[in-house]
Amino acid sequence: MDFCFNGWGKKFAADKDNAVNRQLYRAGAFNAPLENHKDFVLEGGSIESDGARSLFTTTACLTAPHRNQPLGKDELEKRLLLLFPHLERVVWIDHGELQGDDTDGHIDTIMRCAPNDTLLYISCDDPSDPHYDDLCALDKQAHGLRTLDGKPYRCLKLPIPSPIYDDGDRLPATYANYLVINGAVIVPTYGQPGHDQRAMDTIAQAFPDRDIIGIDATTVVRQHGSLHCLTMQLPKGCLA
Repeated sequence: MDFCFNGWGKKFAADKDNAVNRQLYRAGAFNAPLENHKDFVLEGGSIESDGARSLFTTTACLTAPHRNQPLGKDELEKRLLLLFPHLERVVWIDHGELQGDDTDGHIDTIMRCAPNDTLLYISCDDPSDPHYDDLCALDKQAHGLRTLDGKPYRCLKLPIPSPIYDDGDRLPATYANYLVINGAVIVPTYGQPGHDQRAMDTIAQAFPDRDIIGIDATTVVRQHGSLHCLTMQLPKGCLA
């Protein structure tokens, strides 16, 4: 499915990025027809599924300027359910955008779905942190969510790393941007032993059958992303 990529809402040049899928298709890289959805801006990091017919996304990202205007939430939801017919609903997350985030709030930096109706999401315990109020609202929203069967999700809070700066600008460091591979979960770490270990211990609760492996992401986050952002478009066989 070949969607439009426009540099996270025309923030960066993206013509070459946007041409990659078709070039790979012409080179024989895909074993299935390539569906043309170039009229719809959709980034892989902006959607997440619980594997049980629900699609999670953020209001801030999908309704941000220069993506799919003039479509509103209702029209966007109809389009998403048409594109992914195995899904029955869209869950809109209204909080959690990080300072320094170029993506306008990709879901994979804020909230992730895990087995057994589990949600992992970022949180903040420091009232002096600018994220505090918004992440408290995220926690409240997470606890109010229900599965399609009407059951509450199991809610696991990930700490937010202590601020990391680059040339005076706060970087969008997050533990939610972990990567699930065969037999393991690779978790970004930021040279903060207390926060790093707490995040890995929490993720281990959600994935008890996998090894939890921390990888230093302090260099990666200088490009305003982390491990899931960096690797999610790779063929899964490369990561097995």
